[in-house]
Amino acid sequence: MLPWKRAFRPLAALLLAAAVAVVPTATATADAATAPSSGWNDYSCKPSAAHPRPVVLVHGTLGNSVDNWLALAPYLESRGYCVFSLDYGQLPGVPLFYGLGPIASSAEQLQTFVDKVLAATGAAKADIVGHSQGGMMPRYYLKFLGGAAKVNALVGIAPDNHGTTLDGLANLLPYFPGAADLLSKATPGLADQVAGSEFITKLNAGGDTVPGVHYTVIATKYDEVATPYRSQFLSGSDVHNVLLQDLCGLDLSEHVLIALTDRIAFHEVANALDPAHATATTCASVFS
Repeated sequence: MLPWKRAFRPLAALLLAAAVAVVPTATATADAATAPSSGWNDYSCKPSAAHPRPVVLVHGTLGNSVDNWLALAPYLESRGYCVFSLDYGQLPGVPLFYGLGPIASSAEQLQTFVDKVLAATGAAKADIVGHSQGGMMPRYYLKFLGGAAKVNALVGIAPDNHGTTLDGLANLLPYFPGAADLLSKATPGLADQVAGSEFITKLNAGGDTVPGVHYTVIATKYDEVATPYRSQFLSGSDVHNVLLQDLCGLDLSEHVLIALTDRIAFHEVANALDPAHATATTCASVFS
C-alpha cells in the first residue's frame, strides 16, 4: 500500500470525528434486529452435529453487519455453519458506519445479540469471529458481562487488543489542543481504542484472557491501523497467535483486506472454529 494510503485511513477517522460533532441527529437506520442478512442471519438455521455452535460475526470500526462479511460469511456458510452478524455502536445521525459508540455499550449490544442467537438456535454456546474492534470488543463481553459462559471461542482478525497508535498518528493528539476531547466526545469508540486509553487499560488489567474460552488472533505485518501489529497478540494459556506471513510469505493483506478477501486468513478462521479437523494453512489455501 502506498504511504499516502497508509496514512489516509486513520486520518479519515479523525476527520469523521469532527464531522460527527456537527451532523444532525434526524437520520435513523435499522437496528441490529432488522439488519440485512445477505444470505446469513437465518434464525431458522439449526447447528449440525459437525458444527454445533453458531458463529457470530462482529464487524470493525466504520464497518457494518453486511459489508464487513460479504466474503467470510458465505465461506463459513458453505462449510455448514449457522452464521449471524450484528450492527453495533451506532451514533445518532450517522448511518451505515458503525462501531463509533462507547465500546462498553457496544459490548452490551453484543451480549443481547448472542443471547438472541442462542435462543433461536438452541445452542448452549456460540463462537465469535471479529475484525479489528470487533475482535477486541468481545473480550469486554467475555470478561465483564458474563460472556465466558456463553462463548466457546473468540477469533480476532487484526484486533487492536492493546490499543493502537494508528501508525504513530495517535501520538500526535497531545500536540493539537482539543483534539483528544473532540475524539472522545464525538466518536468515543475511536477514543477507546487509542493505546493507553482508560478502556484499554481496564480491558487488559489482570490478564488478557478469561478461563474457558479459546482465543485465536490472526494478524498481518502489513497492518496500518492496529499498530504495532504485534500489540494485537494475546498472552494466556489458551491462546493461538498467528502471523499470516509465517504461513504464506506472499500474503500482502493489510488491515482491511485481511477480513474482506483473504482466504488464507479465512482458512485459519475455519481451523480455529473446528480445531479437531484443522489442516495446514499455506499459500495454496487461497484455493480452499
